[in-house]
Amino acid sequence: MVSSFPFRRLVRFENESGEVKYGEVASGDLKTLVGSTVEVYTGQVPWDPDFQKSGQKDVIHKVLAPLPRVPIFSCVGLNYKAHAAETKTNPPAYPILFNKPSSCLAGPADDIPIHKDAQFLDYEGELCIVIGQTCKDLSETDDALDYVLGYTVGNDVSSRYWQMPDRSGQQAGYSKSFDKFAPLGPVICSTAEIPSPGTLTLVTKVNGLERQRSSIEDLIFTVQDIVRFTARGHTLEPGTVIMTGTPSGVAAFMKPPAWLKDGDVVEITIDEIGTISNKMVFE
Repeated sequence: MVSSFPFRRLVRFENESGEVKYGEVASGDLKTLVGSTVEVYTGQVPWDPDFQKSGQKDVIHKVLAPLPRVPIFSCVGLNYKAHAAETKTNPPAYPILFNKPSSCLAGPADDIPIHKDAQFLDYEGELCIVIGQTCKDLSETDDALDYVLGYTVGNDVSSRYWQMPDRSGQQAGYSKSFDKFAPLGPVICSTAEIPSPGTLTLVTKVNGLERQRSSIEDLIFTVQDIVRFTARGHTLEPGTVIMTGTPSGVAAFMKPPAWLKDGDVVEITIDEIGTISNKMVFE
């Protein structure tokens, strides 16, 4: 075991005075987190050597993104069998990767500003891996989970207009890299708490209506596969978030496409981790 982290479910929050802290919680239910009293940790980020329970408690006033900053989002495309089927694409032989910049980070209840040129707006509910220790070039005998801080819920918000081949050259990055296009949260759940991510279920709702429902077991590439491939020749710094792909049911493949509109609320839930809920606000 390379390292271990001292939490089970970790929430980052503001207290009533505006101080930012981390606390231990029993669940990732956004509705009950605000106003709850939690035991707080010392340290600025969970991989700090001095990150440990302080013995003190505080009250959550606002739930924040689970990380103060993400160095980079490394994202996997076309990683669910059913999603590959709905796109009429053969499952890839290797993970299909693209990046989102740090400016994509948003909190679990933040409004998402939609630029006037980010047309054909879509959602992608995703299980997200948070890296907790620097890694690169992992061998087949290395346990990739040793480098994982935990899991969180994410939405790979996408402007399909800029993902169309005649505008993108088959590149996904620009369409998915507008500011705040990666809301995360509401907690980071440790690998000890979720030893088998494949047992989890992901559900996405738009304005309360279900759009996506899938077992994480439908992933083409496992968490270990993804971490090992992403770290091949690339240094993964602590705080790096790997978005593992979305299941079937995205707006683009509904008939007709059900693009998100101004004011739509997207809720994404993964059991054991919690729910993020973000309103799309068109500029």
